[in-house]
Amino acid sequence: MKYGRIPEEVIEAVLKRHDIVDVIGRHVHLSKQGHYMKGLCPFHSEKSPSFTVTPEKQIYRCFGCQAGGNLIRFIMEIEGLSFAEAITKLAEDADIPITWEEVSEEQNEQQQEKATLIKAYEFAAKFYHYVVGNTEQGKAAKGYLTSRGISDKLIDTFQIGYAPVMWDTLVQQLQKRGFDLALMEKGGLISAKHEGHGYVDKFRERIMFPICDSTGKVIAFAGRAMGDAQPKYLNSPESVLFNKSRTLYNLHLSRPNMRKLQQAVIFEGYVDLIKAWEAGITNGVATMGTALTKEHAALLNRNADEIVICYDGDNAGQSAAYKSIPLLEEAGSRVTVAMLPDGKDPDDYVRQYGVDRFAREIIGASVPSMKYKLLYIRKNFKLHEDGDRLRYLQSAVKLISQLQSPMEREHYLKQLASEFPDSSYEAMKLDLHEILLQSEKNRPDGDNKPILWNNVMNNGRPAERTRKKSPTLLPAYHNAERLILAVMMHDRDVCAHVEAQLGDQFNVEAHAVLAAYLYAYYAQYLEPDASRYIAMLQDEQLESLASSIVMMGAGHGMNEQVIDDYIRQIRKVPMQEEVERKKEEQARAVREGDHLKAAQIAIEIIALEKRLKSS
Repeated sequence: MKYGRIPEEVIEAVLKRHDIVDVIGRHVHLSKQGHYMKGLCPFHSEKSPSFTVTPEKQIYRCFGCQAGGNLIRFIMEIEGLSFAEAITKLAEDADIPITWEEVSEEQNEQQQEKATLIKAYEFAAKFYHYVVGNTEQGKAAKGYLTSRGISDKLIDTFQIGYAPVMWDTLVQQLQKRGFDLALMEKGGLISAKHEGHGYVDKFRERIMFPICDSTGKVIAFAGRAMGDAQPKYLNSPESVLFNKSRTLYNLHLSRPNMRKLQQAVIFEGYVDLIKAWEAGITNGVATMGTALTKEHAALLNRNADEIVICYDGDNAGQSAAYKSIPLLEEAGSRVTVAMLPDGKDPDDYVRQYGVDRFAREIIGASVPSMKYKLLYIRKNFKLHEDGDRLRYLQSAVKLISQLQSPMEREHYLKQLASEFPDSSYEAMKLDLHEILLQSEKNRPDGDNKPILWNNVMNNGRPAERTRKKSPTLLPAYHNAERLILAVMMHDRDVCAHVEAQLGDQFNVEAHAVLAAYLYAYYAQYLEPDASRYIAMLQDEQLESLASSIVMMGAGHGMNEQVIDDYIRQIRKVPMQEEVERKKEEQARAVREGDHLKAAQIAIEIIALEKRLKSS
């Protein structure tokens, strides 16, 4: 849903009316520790609390996963909301009138249509759910669900319902409540009659599974046929609310546990997911009759580091799993695959062996993606025949060559050699290196390689997704900029002084952005307020950085002289970098035998170094 620009006074009222300890306390058990409140981080799994809330500054910070911000950011992260949605929720909770600024007539009409459709879908979900549990029409559906091992508790948790066999049951209910039936048809809830005027229900004689957006609002349905109707599963058509390539079933319920465990499980079917939920797998999602898309992969990667694929054990399911692996890995996820025996699907396995065994022996024993890929491709070869066995080994080595980590490549090569003792490990290793060398030669970027295949430090994961990084020694100016920003966040006069002396000349881009927001903040407000300042940023990375800097406090022996020293140190950096560049130019000129050019550059270096000493 789109919003007009949110007035500053609404944001300010939201921050004033809510206490961050109360808001976070609904999700995290907090205990007092000095001036802070501490608890286990809800965004990653940990045994020792590293999640800190500072009541005085109205901010939170996790020293484990680096999450941080004010209460608006917390609600955005914990409930998967946009900034505007989080403000709306907090405003509604505090009975603050929601008065967004003017939007265009077209935007306003679209917003109203979306809001009406969401109300209609929510009503339809409640209606279908009521039918399955409280009417004669729903008895057969209830019996079917019970026979599949879906308890009343699961029916309520997932709001499972039933669409009666009659042609216009929902149409009549919507009409009674004054919904515009033309809009309901446009939104995919009902269908226009093929002949004549009027409308009929889109879903009839089907078990109904509501599909929700990331905030838990119903935006579509999946209906499973009770009789012989085809298709067996029918989804709502795509609409202004629903895009199946970007929507994952059950994301709204599973997201908190996905983030806490940093693991998500993907299922093919709704019933598979629901039965797994009973087995304690509460971090599962499902695609909706469509192959996994890049959008799905990116969405999962934003919420979890590891993705477990748990598709059906038949050929179609295993083929879909194989095709999904590269999509998920390209998005930056670590992928494992749950192995179901004898062509079973998760629902079959749970019914035969029970929920505990499913959680332990299927999800808990999922195999790394490379192991799965090797097992998958070997089905295409007759390994008892020499020619096919050789072709399999060549294909396997080619797959292993795609791994970025030398240690992983070594592991799988040795495993392959132990499986086929008549084949030489050394020969496989030679083949592997030939493939790697050839791929390097074929790279279009020549020597400018973003990832080196023989770089043992690279584990194949994008750097931005790595939550914990090895500590590195930051340059002095980096720490100077952070310390100055920390004081600026606590002192308006210092901020004004830095603005006059330094302006935007911070060497770290993110620091320059934070400074610009501070100048803007103090132009509007007289007193420092970390939470209000962070609300201006509306960017996850900036909010995390700002919360870590504000936690440094305004001390550290900072006085006017120290601040001016830091400013001089920061200003010198571009000149110091220029000196280094000139020295490289000079060395290159000497190597090329151009001694006149080298002498001219030497004079420029001397001039720059004099300026550095005097500055």
